[in-house]
Amino acid sequence: MRGTQQEGGPSAEMEGDEPEQASTGLARYERQIPIRQISYYLSGEIQEPQYYTELFYTLRSASETDLIYLHLNSPGGNFDTGLQIINNMQASPAHVVTVLEARAYSMAALIFLVGDELIVHDNCQLMFHIYSGSFAGKGNEQQAQVIALGSWFEKVMFRICAPFLSSAEIEKILKGNDLWLDSDEIRRRLGRAAHARKPARAALAKDAEA
Repeated sequence: MRGTQQEGGPSAEMEGDEPEQASTGLARYERQIPIRQISYYLSGEIQEPQYYTELFYTLRSASETDLIYLHLNSPGGNFDTGLQIINNMQASPAHVVTVLEARAYSMAALIFLVGDELIVHDNCQLMFHIYSGSFAGKGNEQQAQVIALGSWFEKVMFRICAPFLSSAEIEKILKGNDLWLDSDEIRRRLGRAAHARKPARAALAKDAEA
C-alpha cells in the first residue's frame, strides 16, 4: 500500500530533512561575580602597626575578585609596619594596585614596588636610602644588633627592589647613598621590567606544553 511502511522496516525521511549533526563550535560559559573596589590612602608618615589593622584585615580577608588601591604620598616611616603591610599585600588573594600620587620615600617606596599593578602620576618621586635607627644595650649587644639588622635590610632590599633597581644601585644604597627617581625614570624602569618578564613567561609556557 502506498505511503505505508512495514513494522520494523526502515523509517522514511521526510523531504528536506537532514540528519542532526554534533556542533563543532565553541560554547560560551558565563557567570557574573561581584567586584569590590576598595581604596586606602597612605598619606604622611607611616606610624606604628596598630594604626593599620583594618588594612591588614582587608588584605587578608579579600577575595580574588577584589581590587584594593593603595594611594601613596608618604615620606616613609616605621620599618616594621611597612614590612607588615608588604607581607599582607603579598599574601592577599586580591589584586592590589599601588598608586604613586606625589612622593614615596624610604619604606613607602618599597610598598609601592610590591603592588600587583603600579600606577605613576606625573610629577612624582621615589627615594631609596638605608635604614636609620638607634640601639640600646651594652657595646657587644649593639654590635650584634647592627649586624643582624644590616643583613635583614639587605635581604629585604634585594627581594623587593630587584630588578627595578640594579644590584649595583642596591649596593650603593646599602653603603649610604640616596637614590632619587622622578616619574619619567620610574615609568622607564617599569617598562623595562615588564619587557624583561615576557621572555620568562614565554619560557614557562613552553615548558608547560612540553
